[in-house]
Amino acid sequence: MGEKKTFRIDTEVIHRGYEASLFEGSLVPPIFQTSTYCFANAEQGEKRFAGEESGYIYSRLGNPTVSILEERMAAIEKGEAALAFGSGMAAVSAVLVSLTKAGDHVLCSQGVYGCTFGLLKMLNHKYQITYTFSEMESKEQLLQAIKPETTCIYVETPINPTMKLVDLEMVAAVGKEKGIPVVVDNTFCSPYLQTPLELGCDVVVHSATKYICGHGDVIAGIVVGKRDFLQEVAMTTQKDIGGIISPFDAWLLLRGLKTLPVRMDRHCENAREIYSFLNEHGAVNQVFFPGDSRHPDFPIMKKQMRQAGGLLSFTLHGGVEEAQKFMNRLQLIKIAVSLGDAETLIQHPATMTHSVVPKEEREKMGIQDNLIRLSVGLEAWEDIQEDLDQALSTLI
Repeated sequence: MGEKKTFRIDTEVIHRGYEASLFEGSLVPPIFQTSTYCFANAEQGEKRFAGEESGYIYSRLGNPTVSILEERMAAIEKGEAALAFGSGMAAVSAVLVSLTKAGDHVLCSQGVYGCTFGLLKMLNHKYQITYTFSEMESKEQLLQAIKPETTCIYVETPINPTMKLVDLEMVAAVGKEKGIPVVVDNTFCSPYLQTPLELGCDVVVHSATKYICGHGDVIAGIVVGKRDFLQEVAMTTQKDIGGIISPFDAWLLLRGLKTLPVRMDRHCENAREIYSFLNEHGAVNQVFFPGDSRHPDFPIMKKQMRQAGGLLSFTLHGGVEEAQKFMNRLQLIKIAVSLGDAETLIQHPATMTHSVVPKEEREKMGIQDNLIRLSVGLEAWEDIQEDLDQALSTLI
């Protein structure tokens, strides 16, 4: 048989990886809610464990529902293969553990998610794996930050929660020059807005809890990259540490993926409206949004993202007390630390998602006590704006 036809992402998220005729004609992929699989005979079991015959053995090592999700994610991220995990941090951990050993160094973008920072601290404490941060604003700056023992370049773009962007083509070129794999956390964009592998990067990770799911009812992670690398991850860190996804959660992600393009368009449209409102509000000090044409990273956004995304951050006049007072006045918008859901969510990074990061390090990342992150949902943007306005009015 020839190669499978490649469709646009709007079609791939609905069809890729599933052939109904192989599953009794079921339109929707079945949930294979099983822990293990029966062999036709003892010899077949021997061959499968020896890798001489393909087929399922045990759901920690593979599951049909999960396999459909992995093929679909690989297709829309433009990768050769994908692995699904039980959380975003399980995915991040598997990749970083696979790419490092004791004494190695990880070079990170200027900011990372708080739990990724916590993982790096743990790796340093237990295994002397060091890490440093770089603004990655130029090739020269990046080359200066690379050490002889650097084995991984880890990038968030947009960076959580400052929304600073990193030029992925530039970083990928340096990685290729130095023979260092580049890992990109693509959670904030989803593959609908940004495909780092097409820009030359090596590995993509997702907290699939966010836009991939889109409905706030799953904890999951995804890794996409070269098939050889992911086979190594599957047979080592995924198999032996065991941070796998359940078949039901994989099924929920498949359901959420079908509406990813539609949802992302609405998230982006709403975020543009809310950015315009906040940018003119007297209680707001500064807004950080990739779609701001005055933002120094705006050219990067235009080059590597289809749209500016559904997230923005902003600072208020004051500090923690003012930020909390404002959030406590909100009625429609929910105070919660996730993102990418149908509901608009707001959180205070300094005391929530990035509270594990020491204050000095937070400030170097640009996370001030008056910084607030807003994940703009799918509600009518007018209603989101009115709720923000009535809560902000108490600060003027």
